[in-house]
Amino acid sequence: MNPQYNKFHEVSSKTLKVGIGLLFAIILVGVSGYHFIEDLNFLDSLYMTVITISTVGFKEVGAPLTDIGKIFTMVLIFSSLGTFAFVGSSLARFVFDGELANYIKTYKVDKKIAKLKNHVIIVGFGRNGEQAALELAEHGVDFVVVDKRDNVISRIRENPELLYLKGDATHEEVLDKVNVHRARALIATTPNDADNVFVVLTARSMNPGMTVISRASELESQMKLKRAGATNVIMPERIGGQRMAKLVHQPDVVEFMEYILLQKTKDVSLEELTCKSLAQCFVGKSIADLKVREISGANIIGLKISGARYVFNPDPQMILSRNDQLFVLGNPEQIEKLKIAMVTEV
Repeated sequence: MNPQYNKFHEVSSKTLKVGIGLLFAIILVGVSGYHFIEDLNFLDSLYMTVITISTVGFKEVGAPLTDIGKIFTMVLIFSSLGTFAFVGSSLARFVFDGELANYIKTYKVDKKIAKLKNHVIIVGFGRNGEQAALELAEHGVDFVVVDKRDNVISRIRENPELLYLKGDATHEEVLDKVNVHRARALIATTPNDADNVFVVLTARSMNPGMTVISRASELESQMKLKRAGATNVIMPERIGGQRMAKLVHQPDVVEFMEYILLQKTKDVSLEELTCKSLAQCFVGKSIADLKVREISGANIIGLKISGARYVFNPDPQMILSRNDQLFVLGNPEQIEKLKIAMVTEV
């Protein structure tokens, strides 16, 4: 859908509201006119107004109308005919042009957003934002998209599965509507680094414990985003250049890592397993005591110690704690076996 189409939708919505407002105004004028001109009570004034503007032809109440009352009635009829035609055509456009369907969908989407927790907020739905959404959807992670552009919102509406909110994510009230206080992470993907800085700063102040990932276009923006509170800063152009260079001298390594990380196959994946729920019998014991290969067939290829230091290809004699994280390579069945073994007392 193009921007002109969206602008037409906005105009049709406003036109419908104006038409309905005019209709109520005519009813108010009619009731007031019959009350003051013909000295009718409220119910009789409303009755005369309704049968007049609807042109049904019922007999007037009470005494015959005065000359001024007859002139007032004729003016009211001609005014109501134009207003009904205006409202009818606006309502037809409102329904058949899809604006009513959009309002209904927005209402349903807002109800779903209100129930979200432990979800991800994607700010911006360009190429990077859309790819992030696809990846999260593939892993079954709940997310909501925030974008202020009309043409982007129209494109999002075409997918009934997407939750979205039209608004500027640099404003606290917008992030509040997508439950930023209960979100697990926010991904800022707008092409404007200044906007990303404000989004990160606002989100971090509203939810200090969440993970905040931001895109950056300029190298100098990286430190600004970090100072604003970004957990990680991604530079797509830089990563793309590095990948192209590595494809020249290490093509098989790059393709192998993509094969695993992008999950082009269901036979193998690289998973991050937390040790927070590690069984007491394994706390203070070595990796070898966990018997990963024997129990599950998976392989531990990395370790993050207490959320600070990374160890690649860790020594089997390294001691485990509940603050560690394991990076495991294996097929889904092997990884599931390891998850169960890690929390089971022996």
